[in-house]
Amino acid sequence: MIRGAGEMATGIACRLHGANLRRIIMLETPGPLAVRRLVSFCEAVHDKRMTVEGIEAVRVDKDTGALSAWDQGKIAVLIDPMGEAVARMKPDVFIDATMAKRNPGTTMEDAPLVIALGPGFTAGKDCHAVIETNRGHNLGRILYTGAAEKNTGIPGSISGYTTERVLRSPEVGIFVTNRQIGDMIHRGDIIGTVDSATITAEIDGILRGLIRPGSLVTQGLKVGDIDPRGMPGYCITISEKARSLGGAVLEAILAAFNR
Repeated sequence: MIRGAGEMATGIACRLHGANLRRIIMLETPGPLAVRRLVSFCEAVHDKRMTVEGIEAVRVDKDTGALSAWDQGKIAVLIDPMGEAVARMKPDVFIDATMAKRNPGTTMEDAPLVIALGPGFTAGKDCHAVIETNRGHNLGRILYTGAAEKNTGIPGSISGYTTERVLRSPEVGIFVTNRQIGDMIHRGDIIGTVDSATITAEIDGILRGLIRPGSLVTQGLKVGDIDPRGMPGYCITISEKARSLGGAVLEAILAAFNR
């Protein structure tokens, strides 16, 4: 069971699925706001199904729907923001992949093995293992004691760009855009608006991620991502960071159950 079905959680689910761990259910909110929508299984909440790199996830309306999804070789996505299915389904492994920088209520009693991603968790207290999510030398490191590095608030560098490549909402309101993921963008281009305020690109590149038009956003919320490398294929494939985190989770599972 994976709490969250965004970009990083999806990379983990795909890595586990590829390792033949196929009974996967992901818990999501009723209105997820993924930026990298083309590689996020949470889109199944909106569209009933989502395929990432040939692996399909389907929205299920109750626990038993997961059994049907698994029989078809698919990943189940359940709307369950409070994690009520944890007590009902009693998973062997519970993974908190919300990347919320805080603990939303995960405990070591949620499953025989509880794994959490990033800051906000302490191994041995909140979970059995914490996975380091900060880019750099320790990305993907499994911690069995202590916590991950604190959130720096600075996006990872791509071709030397950090904050410049991230698009954020200037105010509270409805996000409007006619742009599509995969569009080539130039510095100064208007990407969208939030009420009367415009969101303008600071660099050239490809629009790798963009939240759904019509979404209600808060001030400062990440609404898009420009990749200066300009590679269209990167818009529809799992990132190196998500793959690394998926590999770390797989290692932690194998280490726990093959002792």
